[in-house]
Amino acid sequence: MTESELSNMNGSRTNKKVKKDLLQDYDIVYVVKQNRPFYEDKYWIDIFGERLYMQCPDEIDRCNGIEVNFDKRYGWLIQFKDGNRLDLHVVPVEEVDIKSDKLCIILLDKDGLLPAIPEPSDEDYLIKRPTQDEFYACCNEFWWCLNNIAKGLWREEIPYVHRVLYDGSHPELVKLLNWKIGYETNFQVSTGKASKYLKEYLSADIWNKFLKTYINGELNDIWNSIFIMCDLFQNTALEVAKHSGFFYLWEEAKAGYYFLKHIYTLPKNAKTVFDN
Repeated sequence: MTESELSNMNGSRTNKKVKKDLLQDYDIVYVVKQNRPFYEDKYWIDIFGERLYMQCPDEIDRCNGIEVNFDKRYGWLIQFKDGNRLDLHVVPVEEVDIKSDKLCIILLDKDGLLPAIPEPSDEDYLIKRPTQDEFYACCNEFWWCLNNIAKGLWREEIPYVHRVLYDGSHPELVKLLNWKIGYETNFQVSTGKASKYLKEYLSADIWNKFLKTYINGELNDIWNSIFIMCDLFQNTALEVAKHSGFFYLWEEAKAGYYFLKHIYTLPKNAKTVFDN
C-alpha cells in the first residue's frame, strides 16, 4: 500500500465555537501519493477499529450513474462499534488544496509539503449579507412555489406536496431566517450545516412557529402549517427589508397568498379556478 504523505482534519471538531459532544464525527483527510492502493485494499481501514457499518459514498454515486474519479478523491464513512464515527478520505498530493477550507488543521506533515495555514476559523461559514437581487429571488421563489403546493393539497397528493414544499418555498424561509439572524448579529455567526443552530438565535415564539412549518401526512394539518409558514415568511421578509433597505414586492406577496387561500376554499367539484 502506498504510504500516506500527511493528514489533516476539518469539520466541527476543529471549530472552537461548536459545542463538543459524543456524536461528533472525525473528519480526516489523508494526502497520499496514489489513491488506488487505498481503495483497492478492502481491509486496511480495519486498523481504526471494529466497524458496525459503513458507506463508501463514491461507490454509491457510481451505482447511481454519477461519474466519479476514484483516483482524485475517495472516501469511507465509518460507524465503529465503540460509538466513534470517522469520515475518512484520501486525496493525491497533486489534488489537495489545504487552503480551501479555513476550518482545516494539519495533523501530520512529515515531509513539509504543505504551506503554513492560520488557526482554524469559521469565517467561510458565517451568514452572508444578501443583495437586493438575492432578497428579491428568495421572496419571488417562496411565493411562486406556493402555486405547486396549493394544487398538490387540493388534489390531496401528499408525497408531491412534501416534495415541492421542501424543494421550493421552505428553503427560502430558512434562508430568510438566516438573514434576519445575520442583521441581528452583524453577520458574525453561523447557523451551521443545514441551519441546525437556528434555535440558538431565534426567539422562542418564532422558533415554535418555525417548527410548525414541518408537515405531517394529515391534509388539514398541512394546510395549517403552510399558512403559518406564509405568515412567518411575510413578517420576516418585512423585517429584513427594513434592516437592509431593500424593496419588497408587497403586491406579489399578496397575490401569491391570495391564490393559496383561494385554492384552500375551492370546492372539489369546481369547474373553473376563478369565477369570472
